[in-house]
Amino acid sequence: MLLFEKKFKASLSSKVPLLDKIMHYIIKRKGKQMRPMFVFLSAKLCGKVTESTYISASLIELLHTATLVHDDVVDEANFRRGFFSINALWKNKIAVLVGDFLLSRGLLLAVKHEEFELLKIMSTAVQDMSEGELLQIEKARKLDIEESVYFEIIRQKTATLIAACCACGASSATENKDTVKQMHLFGEMAGIAFQIKDDLFDYSHNPIIGKPTGIDIREQKMTLPLIYTLSISDKAQKKMIINTIKNHNTNSKKVADLIKLVKESGGLEYATKKMNEYHKRALDILKEFEENDAKVSLKKMIDFVIERKQ
Repeated sequence: MLLFEKKFKASLSSKVPLLDKIMHYIIKRKGKQMRPMFVFLSAKLCGKVTESTYISASLIELLHTATLVHDDVVDEANFRRGFFSINALWKNKIAVLVGDFLLSRGLLLAVKHEEFELLKIMSTAVQDMSEGELLQIEKARKLDIEESVYFEIIRQKTATLIAACCACGASSATENKDTVKQMHLFGEMAGIAFQIKDDLFDYSHNPIIGKPTGIDIREQKMTLPLIYTLSISDKAQKKMIINTIKNHNTNSKKVADLIKLVKESGGLEYATKKMNEYHKRALDILKEFEENDAKVSLKKMIDFVIERKQ
């Protein structure tokens, strides 16, 4: 990871002073770096870490950072990981251009080293992420998301990038296409579990404000606990839930009442059950691989996904 950080930092350099300044800011506010870790561990599981693995990890991180910068513009978010967002400090126009720069840097990195298989995996992931985001926006207008649609949205929006990490890592260490497919599926299962865990955070106790956040409800996002509650509600209760999300999503009392209803209806238990199913499916895929240190670490990563506190 230390060597990767040096290589990643080098991939962000620019001759434009403003851009170079923003790149330094991006490096300073890095997160848990789970995605590069998935790349390296997947490579080690399937063979050895190669120069191609480092290119994969840098490509993933460049494209992921680009999507975060653009997401903050779309969501009009002023903070990211406790730091001011790029759009908050330098405004939307610069933030969009920075996202474009990061995206093009990732693509050029792959082309320069003729890593066309990695480029194919990542380009497919970016396409899926865009489609998932647009599908969610479309469904949010009508609030008619069924469980199958919800899973398609989170598969595309969140799971596809983690799947790409694992597929790229495997592809950098082996030419066995079946192995790469298995690792892609492993990442997909892990990514879906990761997103369901995020959904559950919206209903958990927040120590800072002393109550659940309800951010997803305020943003009119239909998450699994809510979808389950709707599916078992009678006509009158459904109408009340939809009305709260559509017309009273900024009313703290009504949002709190809806959170209480979701909890009482068993929505959290249902979502937890589904999360554990995907967690198990990911672990079952890992069982097919030989025992090594990378396998042990990947198991710990998957456990972290569902046990994390933030």
